[in-house]
Amino acid sequence: MSTGWGVVGLGWVARDHVLPAIAADPDAHLVAVCDRDPAALGGLPDGVAATDDLDVLLGKGPDAVYVATPNHAHLPVVRAVAAAGVPVLCEKPMAHTVADARVMVEAAGDGLVATAFDQRFHPAHRTIADLVAEGRLGTVTAVRIVYGCWLPPAWTPPHARDDANWRVDTALAGGGAAIDLAPHGLDLAGTLLGEDVVTLTAVTRRRVHPYADPAADDGAVLVGATASGTLFDAHVSFALPDALPRRRLELVGTRGQLVAENTLGQVAGGTLTFLDATTGAAEAVAFDAGGPFERQIVAFGAAVRGERPWPYPLARDLALHELLLDALTPGTALEAPCP
Repeated sequence: MSTGWGVVGLGWVARDHVLPAIAADPDAHLVAVCDRDPAALGGLPDGVAATDDLDVLLGKGPDAVYVATPNHAHLPVVRAVAAAGVPVLCEKPMAHTVADARVMVEAAGDGLVATAFDQRFHPAHRTIADLVAEGRLGTVTAVRIVYGCWLPPAWTPPHARDDANWRVDTALAGGGAAIDLAPHGLDLAGTLLGEDVVTLTAVTRRRVHPYADPAADDGAVLVGATASGTLFDAHVSFALPDALPRRRLELVGTRGQLVAENTLGQVAGGTLTFLDATTGAAEAVAFDAGGPFERQIVAFGAAVRGERPWPYPLARDLALHELLLDALTPGTALEAPCP
């Protein structure tokens, strides 16, 4: 049975990653799309219903719905889709506030509602999780992440529209670089280790980009730990030039270290290296091909069809969302004059 997908929100994530991932899955097909802006509905495959009305999309009978709207619009869409009894996969972060995220969990009830953390599914990250579980690293002492990009105030993605740079509008996004990029790192650390970060401190920064919203940060450093004592640190940034190294994941252990470069992000590829703690020798680690969005669509479709369970409870996503926003809300912001 092929899973019929509906997609709500046709910005660059949906256009460049979600729709191609659905098309690439032999067990999936696109039923309908919805966007509040009719101008965003062009250029779709034949036979796909296009509408600016969510009720019309739901009336087409999708088996699952992917929500790729700006953060502030996640809750009303997820609540409506869940109320219709349709499984829903919603872009990260869950919502722009903790309050909305909590209501989302309540609205989900016993239905299948999940957060779309595509980095869980990158083949390199799946390989890391397997190696950690096998004990290849010994006792893992630290997870270190650098994840950044260059996002100036006037940035416009493909398929841009009036709210294109909503990621630096706290009313729409809930913050800036920290809320946009850090959720990936927090989720990924727990996915790789088999235990989540439970304590977290954040320092945010406004230094490079003169965003119109004075509450939007252009970078942050987050430091925390899991219950067993594995340390976590992540440097996330909207002010990291794209030509510089900006996507690096390290897991350090008593027997060795794994270094993943250019695996963080929306596309396939990157490299993975194991460094032996005794000899210092470096060994390239192979991993399967395939992109994280494609693997995520396959996994969620299998859960919708009842072929295997979805392994990431929404309550866990909420706990990490609360941890992050609690760290950011009273956090220390470092301000400097923007050029």
